[in-house]
Amino acid sequence: MTIQIKSIGIIGAGQMGAGIAHVSALHGYQVHLHDLGVEQIESGIATINGNLARQAGSGKITDEAMNKAVANISPAPKMSDLASCDLVIEAASENEAIKRQIFASLCPTLNPQAIIATNTSSLSITRLASATDRPEKFIGIHFMNPVPVMQLIELVRGIATGTETFDAARAYADSLEKTIAVSEDFPGFMVNRILLPMINEAIYTLYEGVGNVESIDNAMRLGANHPMGPLKLADFIGLDTCLSIMQVLHDGLADSKYRPCPLLVKYVEAGWLGKKSGRGFYDYSGAEPVPTR
Repeated sequence: MTIQIKSIGIIGAGQMGAGIAHVSALHGYQVHLHDLGVEQIESGIATINGNLARQAGSGKITDEAMNKAVANISPAPKMSDLASCDLVIEAASENEAIKRQIFASLCPTLNPQAIIATNTSSLSITRLASATDRPEKFIGIHFMNPVPVMQLIELVRGIATGTETFDAARAYADSLEKTIAVSEDFPGFMVNRILLPMINEAIYTLYEGVGNVESIDNAMRLGANHPMGPLKLADFIGLDTCLSIMQVLHDGLADSKYRPCPLLVKYVEAGWLGKKSGRGFYDYSGAEPVPTR
């Protein structure tokens, strides 16, 4: 039996959740956006509306498509507002305890046929699925940031994920006109298993005094043709998220090559989390980012 997905619940109205809501609404899905408070939901919807208006202004989408997408998104202040959704995507903080708490609140109110997905970038899908009442209807749908721009979705099935669930998730990802990469359920999946150790190594290169922030980023931009240097990319991802993923890799694979750089730990302890906090490997308080080391 093919599972039809028409309405989508999204838990988390931050950068990732808002991005997932944006692309889903643009492709005709009814989107119900949930967060801890009405303010966060309103802020997320304002961000989406602004991004849609920018796309329309640059000719990437029509005004009609923008207006339809805006109309497709509705606030869902209570978890029970997601009860009738066909698919609910959790896009909360990269913290397993928080995600488990969300699933505990969601499952009792949710339609028994609905699929639950997580946008986790590194945590075990199998383990998260075990915190729900429907492991066979649970899957990882990992979007890249910023969602409206990035073309890839990693699909990750847990050990219990059913074929129907996987097929429905693939059909949803296809409908968003994204490219799908299917990953096995191992720490970090594919993208972050490769990307985060590279960023961590760049931080070690800074920590050991091999080069300063500007030199390291220029070296990788101009020497390896990366669109953005690894330290600026770390700031964009969020240094707390980078640290969290390195810890998952280190704990899950028990290999010293995944040990988070002490300088990364220090920046997170200082609250220097990158662009979102105004300071990381760059200072974002002025018109142009300035390296902090």
